[in-house]
Amino acid sequence: MEFVHEVTARLENKPGRLAKICATLAHEKINIRALSVMDTHERSVLRLVVDQLEPTRKALTSLGTEFTTAEVLAVEMENRPGALTRVLETLAQENINIEYAYASGASAPGKSLGIFHTNNPKRALQVLSESPNNGTAQAPGRRPLHSR
Repeated sequence: MEFVHEVTARLENKPGRLAKICATLAHEKINIRALSVMDTHERSVLRLVVDQLEPTRKALTSLGTEFTTAEVLAVEMENRPGALTRVLETLAQENINIEYAYASGASAPGKSLGIFHTNNPKRALQVLSESPNNGTAQAPGRRPLHSR
């Protein structure tokens, strides 16, 4: 689990725009670790976590794409039913709000990568670090939050 830089761009919602960005990143040998695209009224919102921030900034600037960056929490989880729920319940028990999240496959077999933007990122990191199995295992003797 670590803090990573996320790039957010608002794109024209037209065919080929996302493909052009991904092709440019691939040409620069930039690996996309996680990606989310959502439609809004006027533009699509692209969020991505990459392995190289500075080359990504240069690539997007060369395309004329406006973007911002933010620190988000990347959590490697088991890729099995309930793993995400345990992370979410661990954060909820500490009154940490998840403002948005998305997931991707991780590089290790049987793992997935959760990207979380919370109202208290440092506390979220601390809570998940102290939790058994990084929040992916249920604490003994506790019922899941959803069954209370």
